[in-house]
Amino acid sequence: MDAIAIFSLIVLIISIVVHEVAHGYTAYLFGDMTAKYQGRLTFNPIKHIDPFGSIILPFLMSLLPGGLILGWAKPVPINPYNFTRRKLGEFATAFAGPLSNICIAAVFIVLIRFSDVIGMSAGFIQLSFAVVLINSVLAFFNLIPIPPLDGYRIVAVLLPVRVVERFEYFSQRFGIFIVLFFVLFLWNPIFMMLLSLLEVLTGIKVS
Repeated sequence: MDAIAIFSLIVLIISIVVHEVAHGYTAYLFGDMTAKYQGRLTFNPIKHIDPFGSIILPFLMSLLPGGLILGWAKPVPINPYNFTRRKLGEFATAFAGPLSNICIAAVFIVLIRFSDVIGMSAGFIQLSFAVVLINSVLAFFNLIPIPPLDGYRIVAVLLPVRVVERFEYFSQRFGIFIVLFFVLFLWNPIFMMLLSLLEVLTGIKVS
């Protein structure tokens, strides 16, 4: 495993921790103390790491060609019945995770764009692009409206209760298979489009 792959794994772990803390802290702002009481409003990765999703799967994917690394942390516990404004709280809490990754990517896009001004080395630019790519993938992937991803939770707030109940019933049985099908057969062309967008935003040609 080369240095870039090791760096990418570290960035991935940090990014998914930030993602989960964003969920928990937003829920806290809306009145749900569940994550706080369980010690999950912390950036200590030990509190959030899922052995398979945070370490084993990303490590195995780093060894495969293509450079795509995905992973997840233990979901932050949230009880929407504690929200002072339930609908808004559910929407904001679901969106907070992907938004945190978008913000991280945006910061490093700006750094890359002003690299000449601030005197960034070519190596630092390469590492910065890795941060942008990882966080963009995390944000975009989680915004896909497929159970149990954040995108589904965002859309569910806007759907009628009867439709949501049917989706919940369906997702409990087939949600993970739908996600796997999406990753195996649909993700690659979408990833290439995302990569093209990042090339435009950063000014870095990858493909």
